[in-house]
Amino acid sequence: MNRVDPRGKANRALLVGVSEYDHVRPPHGVPGPLPAVAHNLTLLQEALRDGQVFGADQVTALASPDVGTFHNALRGAANGAEGLLLVYFAGHAAVPSAAEPLFLQLRGAEVYRGEASVFPGAETFDTVLGMLAASRAERIVVILDCCYAGNASHVWEQWEPFEDRRRVLLLMSVQPNHRIDAGDDTTPTPFTAELVHLLGREGEVGFGRLAADLRARMEALDLRTLRDRPWRPFSRMEAEADVLLSARGVPPEPPRTRPTLPITIRPGAPTSSTDSPGPSDDQSRLPPARRPTLPHRVRNALTVPLAALRARAGRGADRFRKLSRPARIGVVLALALAVLGAGSIGVSALLRGSASCAPPLELRVLTDPDLEPTVTAAADAYLTSDANTDGHGCRRSRITVYGAGAADAVTALRRQTEDWREPNDPDVNPQRDVGPQPDVWIPATPADVDRVKDGQDTAAVAHLVAAGRPLAYSPVVLAVPDTVTGAGPRTGRPLSAMLAALTARTADFRVRRPDPEYADAALLATTGLYGTGTAKPTDPGRAERLVSQAGPPSRTAADLMCALPEDPSSDAGTAALVPEFLLRTGVGCDRTTRERRTARYPDDVPGVEPTFVRVRWDHGDRDGAARDRAAEAFGTWLAGSGGRAVFARDGFRDTGHRALLDDEDAADGVLHAPSPRTEGAASGALDKALKQYRGANGAGRVLYLLDNSGSMGGLWDGPSGGPGLLRQSLGGLGSGDEFGIWTVSGLGERPYATLLPFDHHTRKEAEQAVDRARFRDAEADPPAALTAALDEMHRRGTDDHRPELIVYITDDEDDGRLTGAALDDVLNKARAGKGRVPVTMVSLVSGGCDRGRPDALVSAASGGRCLDADDDLGTGLTDEVARTGTGED
Repeated sequence: MNRVDPRGKANRALLVGVSEYDHVRPPHGVPGPLPAVAHNLTLLQEALRDGQVFGADQVTALASPDVGTFHNALRGAANGAEGLLLVYFAGHAAVPSAAEPLFLQLRGAEVYRGEASVFPGAETFDTVLGMLAASRAERIVVILDCCYAGNASHVWEQWEPFEDRRRVLLLMSVQPNHRIDAGDDTTPTPFTAELVHLLGREGEVGFGRLAADLRARMEALDLRTLRDRPWRPFSRMEAEADVLLSARGVPPEPPRTRPTLPITIRPGAPTSSTDSPGPSDDQSRLPPARRPTLPHRVRNALTVPLAALRARAGRGADRFRKLSRPARIGVVLALALAVLGAGSIGVSALLRGSASCAPPLELRVLTDPDLEPTVTAAADAYLTSDANTDGHGCRRSRITVYGAGAADAVTALRRQTEDWREPNDPDVNPQRDVGPQPDVWIPATPADVDRVKDGQDTAAVAHLVAAGRPLAYSPVVLAVPDTVTGAGPRTGRPLSAMLAALTARTADFRVRRPDPEYADAALLATTGLYGTGTAKPTDPGRAERLVSQAGPPSRTAADLMCALPEDPSSDAGTAALVPEFLLRTGVGCDRTTRERRTARYPDDVPGVEPTFVRVRWDHGDRDGAARDRAAEAFGTWLAGSGGRAVFARDGFRDTGHRALLDDEDAADGVLHAPSPRTEGAASGALDKALKQYRGANGAGRVLYLLDNSGSMGGLWDGPSGGPGLLRQSLGGLGSGDEFGIWTVSGLGERPYATLLPFDHHTRKEAEQAVDRARFRDAEADPPAALTAALDEMHRRGTDDHRPELIVYITDDEDDGRLTGAALDDVLNKARAGKGRVPVTMVSLVSGGCDRGRPDALVSAASGGRCLDADDDLGTGLTDEVARTGTGED
């Protein structure tokens, strides 16, 4: 990634916080003042000035300006920036309706709602972005902390020329079409509080990592928007356009002139030097007549560091605790001298200058989603351990842990390492789909390492070195409700025999398994379901029907264990294929509502074996030796007593004899030493099972319905428009799949037109067809189009069990026709037939999938999924299509 380092350049930061408004009374006033925003400006200004990217005179804070003052400040910042231009806005914002312009409301803002809503005293984000684009700055960062902040992404996505968009990075406090609470009046707003915290970290903070960490921290806080949806920050940037925002604690560049000799400071005398000016007169000490006596002066001086550290809790105090004992004494004495008259020395400057800690090197650790909680806990424990601390109390490294889909990670390391290092194709971008280039990979099985190495491109720029043996072990078990008894022994049988015994006793007994493409534990379970590698393998289609369910499978085992209690009767009659350690650690949902389960141990299902893998990258040798040392130290600690304790606490077993690491607190329903031991997974078996899963019922069929009525005009262009979303989802289809595309507009006998006939198509053919699509000055008839689509798919799927899917992309403008008897007819047809055809309703507006809305009803009746503008539409739709298609070319 080509990250710009703007230190030493002409940078500018403009911080705009509107906490006071002239018009707050109904009917045309804004909702009210925002005292929290005033705290935002103070803290963010300090964080940026202390981050070594912006000088003190390069950060301007503007409190509650009117439009004219705002424009002047924007022009000044844009004209003065050559390196980094950062503009931050916090305050009220408004949108006329979904996907329309975002208005930033300044001090004189008013609101006039009507057929054409207007917002005098506000400025559109389009205008702000246009003014900033006139700057010569290499990078422009815009941060919005306001309601509807995510709506700014529509402007960015449709911005041309590309070169302007490439240098603009956008960070938004919330997803599109959502309002948020400013929080307590005595504290900063929740988003800016987390932003300041992350900017205040030691070391270098780039935009990409900041955006990812902000989202993770906000999700961990479990905050909700005013519509009671998860509050998710949003960001937009081109992959190669990162920029450094803060380098706190990083030693500055060496001085260009010869440094002056140390100056002896004599208490009671002015501080001066022919080479270096001393403090000005207004900074000098108290007049002699007002000086306290020496004992009091000393006593008062010794209280200074304590008060300073309390005032800067979480920053100065942290640094002070990290210092060695002699260094701490030096800080106290230096502060005492400052009060005694030795000159004006800032507390924070002394703490920074006295600390000998260089910024710790950051290790990026990619892991399997099922392992992410445990690996994160281990990383947290390691960071404060003696193994990660030098003799001066400084940390050697810091660690960022992130999970990603197991199949995506294997594919990226196997065939997309060049795209990972330098993304060139918007459809192939591991940085977006997986995460940053990892220094360490901890997959759930060592077989994943073999899968990568066996199929890796000869031009690969990533090289894997695995540790000698896995870190721990957890068998994949069939977790059966305790109310189900008498189904035979718990060990010594293949999974198929265990399932046959259970289903023979109870006809409606169900089995659930997470998504095999997302977490390796589910893929390991799938090898047992299919009998992969055995003399008598099971038909994959038949096996999948055993674990079939309405809607998409849970992504992780923890998600599955949370989903089961939603229906108590289903929970009591459902077994789950999950890693054994989950029976010990539990999951985030309420454990008291879940059925108690006993583990059964199939002898043909390999277990989870977390494996430490060092990942080295070509042309990444600038600090390669330091990264090797940091990774080796972390790996050694994980394999030793420290890591063993974390894995034991989470219910893992020893990787050798496979007994529980912690016998004293074993989970109920778990055997101490199940026998016989299951062998580890084979890479060929995993690849085979994954391929069989993707084509278990044969090639798929997908029928797209793209609303092209006149109201779609404002939601047509860009990657988040209707055609753009359809194009993104085509990656889940392969040459064996059949699909067609209808455009939906017009009333009467022909409520749709065929844009691409139902057949086998290449992706290029499909994209060319989508490019030809145009919206029309016409209304749409959703019930007629859906009825025709269901009839078409029922006719095609009469004699086989191939996976099928209908996708309807719409703005819901014509939902008035999808009500009453017309809606009932669609719902009845969606439920009819031997096999329902799932309908994925994709609403381009917010709230389209709310309870009781037509989109939600249609998707539920058909066993499909509903997505609206509150979701990540691109990812969600692509996942749905990928589950139907083979993805094999």
